[in-house]
Amino acid sequence: MLVVEGHKHMAEVGFSRFSAREVAKRIGYSIGTLYNVMGSYDHLVMAINTRTFVLWTAYMQVRLDGAEKDPIRALVEGYFGFAHANRNAWTAIYDHHLPPDFALPEEHEAVRGRLTDLVVAKVAALLPDACREAAPRLARSLVATVHGHCVFDLNGSFRLMGEQAPVEMALDRVRESLAIAQGGGDLTEFVIDRGSQDG
Repeated sequence: MLVVEGHKHMAEVGFSRFSAREVAKRIGYSIGTLYNVMGSYDHLVMAINTRTFVLWTAYMQVRLDGAEKDPIRALVEGYFGFAHANRNAWTAIYDHHLPPDFALPEEHEAVRGRLTDLVVAKVAALLPDACREAAPRLARSLVATVHGHCVFDLNGSFRLMGEQAPVEMALDRVRESLAIAQGGGDLTEFVIDRGSQDG
């Protein structure tokens, strides 16, 4: 109940205006009771952000269903689509910084990792057999590329540059990267060098 209501509040106001006290008030708890249940403010926001990952993964899976001919387009468009439709909750994932000594619980890591697993599976399926071990690293680099394009789209940077098709731009970069990887080159070197340039 706390996480669901907290997620609604986060989606309404964004991380900078998020209030644990407001969440407690909405469900009739005191702020002390909320922290007794959740452990801390960071635990509450962590749980809310993990719920966003659950919703995001489900959204992406729907986009992938029936997209066998072009799953990469479905992934890129889905990334932008979810961010636009859930801007406040999505940006909270990146705006909330856990303390250095805060370890993300394994169950949260597992839930969040399902989204990356979707991407890795689709990337691996497009690579030559000899390169598939590098699929997770390549997938992370591609996600970083798409993420950067998505952030520039959301914050208006691309608009200031006069760019009218950021989704297609991101898709082009991903396809170029995959084409190089499919060529059977030194994929480890490619991920390090090309990924750093795009980032």
